[in-house]
Amino acid sequence: MKPALLISLAIMVYSLQAFAQTAAELADIWDKEHVSEKLPSNVRHKDLLGYVEALKKLDVKVNEIGKSGQGREIFQIEWGKGPKKVFLWSQMHGDEPTATPALFDMFTILQKNRDKDWVKAIENNLTVRAVPMLNPDGAEVYQRRSSQGIDINRDARNLVTPEARLLKSLRDSWQPEIGFNLHNQQSLTTVGTSNKQAAISFLVVFGDEAKTMTPGLDRNRRLVVAMNQAISQYMPGHVGRYEDEWTPSAFGDSFSESGTPVILIETGALHGKDEMFLVKMNFIAFLTSMKLLSDGGFAAFDPNGYELIPSNTSGRVVNFVFRNASIIDRAKPPAEPVSADLAITIERRRAEQLQPTRIRQVGPLLSVAGLDEYDAGEFNVTGRFQPLKQGNYGELLFYKKGREVNWASTDLEKEFPPDAVFSLGKWAVGEGVVKKRN
Repeated sequence: MKPALLISLAIMVYSLQAFAQTAAELADIWDKEHVSEKLPSNVRHKDLLGYVEALKKLDVKVNEIGKSGQGREIFQIEWGKGPKKVFLWSQMHGDEPTATPALFDMFTILQKNRDKDWVKAIENNLTVRAVPMLNPDGAEVYQRRSSQGIDINRDARNLVTPEARLLKSLRDSWQPEIGFNLHNQQSLTTVGTSNKQAAISFLVVFGDEAKTMTPGLDRNRRLVVAMNQAISQYMPGHVGRYEDEWTPSAFGDSFSESGTPVILIETGALHGKDEMFLVKMNFIAFLTSMKLLSDGGFAAFDPNGYELIPSNTSGRVVNFVFRNASIIDRAKPPAEPVSADLAITIERRRAEQLQPTRIRQVGPLLSVAGLDEYDAGEFNVTGRFQPLKQGNYGELLFYKKGREVNWASTDLEKEFPPDAVFSLGKWAVGEGVVKKRN
């Protein structure tokens, strides 16, 4: 091997080792100093106002820059004094909140650690602006669209909403060198051909239908490779990549076309971890990029690694699968059991709200996996309130086979108490009776 190549590889290995330590340091500092306390899905505009006031007390520049359709304040945070302009915006969909508290954590921790060399480098080389909640009306009622019923992220051309007009004016007047479009994706999105949830997915957004590569897009690919390496330490195999489809009405595509190459970051979910873990992952990803943008370290990462991140897939997993159940349809007497698998999903709600479950599929589910799976082969299963059909509530009553049960009873649950009751995604009665599959 040529000496020059050996030296190059040595530099790369050294930089990746140092980078890995930095990712660990970022995780540690978030654990000790993060200010986000509420689960993101529970955050409303009044909570945002509290985060804003806390930043102001730290002398971080925060300005009201406009109002939503219903008159709620929209804010922009600014930090740093460097020549490179970085622009982030979050929660243009009101029910996609994970990045919002992560932004407040990032600015708080940067401001409190300005004596550290790596923070000084960011402050001196970057000016970072962020809109932490572009759609406060949607956030207030936890809905995707604006108060006008419009998807703001498809309003980059028509500019019908005040929120879209504001976002475009912020970019056009400032001309940032890079943008970060921060969203949430479906919790059951999976990575490639695996059954692993895509806890976070990335997309380097092209600026034209021909997918013309530019220096800014090359830089963004390197940054995504770096962010992937950083967060994959904490959730290996759970990072995916969106396939790029040219959508000129979307802000990512529009901004990339206009000279601000955009990185899309979509947060999903990770079974066994709560929302705050994914706030932490966003924080690590953001500051990984800020650090590498400030010192030029992104150049050490191979942009071809971007294509190695598996593409997102869907339809492979559900929240729960009950295998080999003997299903009783009480609406069709005399009740005869039918052997089938049951796939059940959880409806998206705020964490503080009840989260109903729905039946996704009934039948032989050979290509669908459950994040939790149970062996129901020893049970007759019937619907608590509705027949066990696609779209109905996933409320289940379990009766051990061999029990004498009058399925025609008008008060079945009272007259014939079930051995187990599955309700709202939990065991209301008989936890452990239906055995979990490994």
